[in-house]
Amino acid sequence: MNTRNKLLIRLLLLIPFLLACSLAIPATEVVKPAITQVLTRSTPQPISLPEVITNEEAVLVELYQRVNPSVVRVTTYVNQGGVVDSSGVGSGFVFDSNGHFVTNAHVIQGSSQVEVTFSDGSIKSAEIIGVDPHSDLAVLKVEGLPADSLPLPLADIDQVAVGQTVVAIGNPFGLGGTLTRGIVSALGRSIPALTSFSIPQSIQTDAPINPGNSGGPLLNLKGEVIGVNAQIETSDGSRVNSGVGFAIPASIVKRVIPELIANGKFDWPWIGVSGGTVYPALVKAMNLPVEKGAYIVEVYPNTPAEDADLRGYNDEVTVDGRQIPVGGDVITAIDGHPVITFEDILLYLTLNARPGQQVTLTILRDGEYQDVTVTLQRRPDSLQP
Repeated sequence: MNTRNKLLIRLLLLIPFLLACSLAIPATEVVKPAITQVLTRSTPQPISLPEVITNEEAVLVELYQRVNPSVVRVTTYVNQGGVVDSSGVGSGFVFDSNGHFVTNAHVIQGSSQVEVTFSDGSIKSAEIIGVDPHSDLAVLKVEGLPADSLPLPLADIDQVAVGQTVVAIGNPFGLGGTLTRGIVSALGRSIPALTSFSIPQSIQTDAPINPGNSGGPLLNLKGEVIGVNAQIETSDGSRVNSGVGFAIPASIVKRVIPELIANGKFDWPWIGVSGGTVYPALVKAMNLPVEKGAYIVEVYPNTPAEDADLRGYNDEVTVDGRQIPVGGDVITAIDGHPVITFEDILLYLTLNARPGQQVTLTILRDGEYQDVTVTLQRRPDSLQP
């Protein structure tokens, strides 16, 4: 076989290989898009995180710019032997266009002078208009507000929900104009007042609140005040936030602050009993036909409760190894409104009643229901005789 024929045979042998290669290249290009389409259909489209974050940031930035001029630093001074010295720092916010501010009673307690510092750096002397230790609220007043220091609207507490985002603006550790963010952790808490009583319907939040935030607003994302920051819960006495803070609800602010502005005080209604919520061991011990209600443990002397012949416990029995006080009345309704817990009575009186007003209690005594009319008195500052 000559050389020419050999080359021709080799060339013929290479033709199938070259054809295969030419066919394989387009095949690969077709398969890749097909696989991509299958993966796209089976994988959910991810949320655009940068866009979400930008929207939330925009809300918070706008809220801060709008609200911060209405939040002030409250600095208190005391006179000690003729020497006036700074005693503490808190927060407050503009309540109305007449120069009234809301803060906590404990922020200004014992002070002889008060100053407020605005976000623009201006400082004004403030007059104490009214103080209510039962709600830990107080009102200050200054002459002349900066143009951008506008009154903050109060929210409808019934529209506040656990889980919603909230913002606190104040002066933690004296650091002015600080914004912190969190959620509503719980509603309907009862927290201690500056007296022997408690503040109902309070808001629990994990928004970082520290000393200096007291008296400042807790806000929804509309910029409405849902509560006044007042307390933090700590386990080591450090007074540093541990994720549990409390705010006095806007419902009580609406009730108390106008009275403080008008009269310098707020008179709370009082029945004159102490007790607790009905619990299983009590139901068993007293053979109660109900599992909910407010149980009266003690009736205080010279009170509306004593005048109405309400009864506290008169004996103790042992149930499952526990000493249970028995014999007291169980309150199941007040003015027709069901009473589920003892706090329900306090809340109803706080939001709906005044001293001198009559309320009707539905009680369970010796297995029978009866209605008792009680004429309310002004709550005393202390339960001590």
